[in-house]
Amino acid sequence: MEEKKLDVKTIIGFALIMVLLLWMIYNQSANKEQELKAKAKQEQLDKAKKTQIPESPAVAGKDSTATDSLKVAQLKNSFGAFAYSATLPSAKNDVTEISNDVLLLRIANKGGYISEANLKNFEQFAKGSNERVELIKNNNASFNLQFKTKDNRILNTKDMYFEPAVTKEGNNTVLTLRLKAGENQFLEYRYVLKQDFMLDFSIRTQGLSQVIDTSNPIDLEWQLKAYRNEKSVSYENRYTKVVYEYEDGKDGDLSEGGNDGEKADEVTYVAFKQHFFSSILLTDTSFKTADFTSENLVKDEKVDTLFTKKFTAKMPLAFKGGELNYNMNWYYGPSDYKILNDYDRNLDEVMPLGWGIFGWINRFIFIPVFTFLSSFMPYGIAIIIFTILVRLVMSPVTYKSYVSQAKMKVLRPEINELNEKYKKDPMKKQQETMKLYNSAGVSPMAGCLPALMQIPVFYALFQFFPSFFDLRQKDFLWATDLSSYDAVINLPFYVPFYGNHVSLFPILASVAIFFYMRMTTGDQSMAAPPQEGMPDMSKIMKVMIYISPLMMLIFFNNYASGLSLYYFISNLITIGIMYVIKNHIVKEDKIHAIIASNKSKPKKQNRFQQKMQEMMEQAQEQQKNQNKK
Repeated sequence: MEEKKLDVKTIIGFALIMVLLLWMIYNQSANKEQELKAKAKQEQLDKAKKTQIPESPAVAGKDSTATDSLKVAQLKNSFGAFAYSATLPSAKNDVTEISNDVLLLRIANKGGYISEANLKNFEQFAKGSNERVELIKNNNASFNLQFKTKDNRILNTKDMYFEPAVTKEGNNTVLTLRLKAGENQFLEYRYVLKQDFMLDFSIRTQGLSQVIDTSNPIDLEWQLKAYRNEKSVSYENRYTKVVYEYEDGKDGDLSEGGNDGEKADEVTYVAFKQHFFSSILLTDTSFKTADFTSENLVKDEKVDTLFTKKFTAKMPLAFKGGELNYNMNWYYGPSDYKILNDYDRNLDEVMPLGWGIFGWINRFIFIPVFTFLSSFMPYGIAIIIFTILVRLVMSPVTYKSYVSQAKMKVLRPEINELNEKYKKDPMKKQQETMKLYNSAGVSPMAGCLPALMQIPVFYALFQFFPSFFDLRQKDFLWATDLSSYDAVINLPFYVPFYGNHVSLFPILASVAIFFYMRMTTGDQSMAAPPQEGMPDMSKIMKVMIYISPLMMLIFFNNYASGLSLYYFISNLITIGIMYVIKNHIVKEDKIHAIIASNKSKPKKQNRFQQKMQEMMEQAQEQQKNQNKK
């Protein structure tokens, strides 16, 4: 028999059959998937219809009496006595808008809470963006009261409709919203918008003692997902946190770095603070307890760019005499020290100005001085003048530090001789070294103390510049926003720890730091002789010459350009001051003469030096006794 072979036509036929079969299988699968999706969608619609509040008969109008009665029965089954409120004309998803020159608010009928908070005079991200800062929009916030009724229902105000009424009290706009269980039985929210960022807010009940279980407090829950409003989401997130006041003026906060939670008693305000804007709830009657949580939403700053953190605050509202009555305030506005401080409600603690002496320096020196300077000159120039003033005030400290280093440098040969002479007797070496210092009128601590005195100023400034609201969106030279980074090059890739841009002021500050450390490191290493058993500081300082500028370059790339500008100018001025001191004020021959004169004069030890001398002599005696044994 002749063997059959596959020809081209047969292969094409098989291929067509396979394509046809695959198409039929795919088409059947797609149809089945569409059927499943349609079925799932229908189930969701059916479920939504079951849980949705039926439209008010007053709104429906055309329904028959029997249908109206059925809907009322359904409402009563869901909301009990508060079904009355759902039958009113206001039982629909409308909002009431109230505004003044700085703030626009929209309050929803459903839930009675602020559904939009728009700051009219501030723009997102960059000046000229035409996108207003909106602290609340698109359901990023909620305000809910949960309570138990006499018939054992657990109800949430966010699910029920309030009846709004707008009136005027002078220049103030008053919005009253009532969740009704009857004509004279209601839970009321009352908003009074004045002419600034703070509005009055009250919660009260009337005639609900027979409806609500007043033996237990009502649970208030306030949530907010903070929208990003600045150029750098990571930098903004660093200064975004929960701050609260408790127990008669104490203040606390949650960590900015990650997820956190805390509890507090007798809380009088809760602030959901973003970098430059805040949402704050204040109360005249303190909350007995409060639970706060903060969730970091920026896991990857390249992707998570819409929100920064999610905040939650839970507080109980206690009944008095069977009724609820709380007078509160809402604040939606800038995280501006001057504005917050003027309310005289301890809101200045919302600002991260530093604790103790650091905060005092900022409050009573830096903020008033910089505010004065910036009132009549551009902000960039104000930073330069401010920097010059700070460095001039600190110049005596710089002078004393350098004189101490110069004296130690002159004594270095004699100290080396003592180290060699008594290298086998550390105690004796220490005694003789102390005698040399005393006779020459030199204190080894004199160089450290001036440096320590500068730390409070350094830390206060580190807190001041990122927190000073007035720098936001103010430009200087190539920097378009002194409160954010000053990118001169945008990179097509992301560098870990550095970012996707190159800021110029940190580069200039790094160069200035490098030359400053080059100038001072040699004198410091000469002034501080190596101690036995201790690392050689001269080698460490040589390494720090390169590490310090590199750290400035990397970590300040995303920081406020105003802060980098300050460090650049500060280091330039310090270099100039050190040059003048070194070459025109403090001469080595003069230092030699001073030390020689001090050595020739009899020196009387102070009590501290006497005590140290006695302790060293006792230790030396004990060591001799141990050696004899």
